[in-house]
Amino acid sequence: MRFSGKIYKDGKFWLAEIPILDLMTQGHTKKEAYEMVADMLESLVNKKDFKAEVYRKSKNSFEVGSSEPKYMISLLLQRKRERSGLSLSQVAYRLGASSRNSYARYEQGKSIPTVERLNELLKAVCPKSDIVIEESNIA
Repeated sequence: MRFSGKIYKDGKFWLAEIPILDLMTQGHTKKEAYEMVADMLESLVNKKDFKAEVYRKSKNSFEVGSSEPKYMISLLLQRKRERSGLSLSQVAYRLGASSRNSYARYEQGKSIPTVERLNELLKAVCPKSDIVIEESNIA
């Protein structure tokens, strides 16, 4: 699983953003900005077996991913929930669950949802958003 990003120069710095995660970082060089993207995701996930990889797509775009999709999914769900201002209990309620633990397992990376379940989870945490999945060739 990969998330797309944009990179561009703003004054002295290269800015790199991952819109779906509402994250941005910067570097003095383009290479440094890419390194900062990987470091930022690894710090946010905070799991010793998680390693983020940045794939350059074009002059102004990149993708970031990992061989551990459960952590990418958990980060996506957590960022979307926090952006919506919802608690774990509120999301569980929206999903019709009696316990917040069932949803929390996805955010913790302990469970990997099916595509259908991921769609339900995303609708619960950000009902006004529509996530678009795009296929790209591995570079």
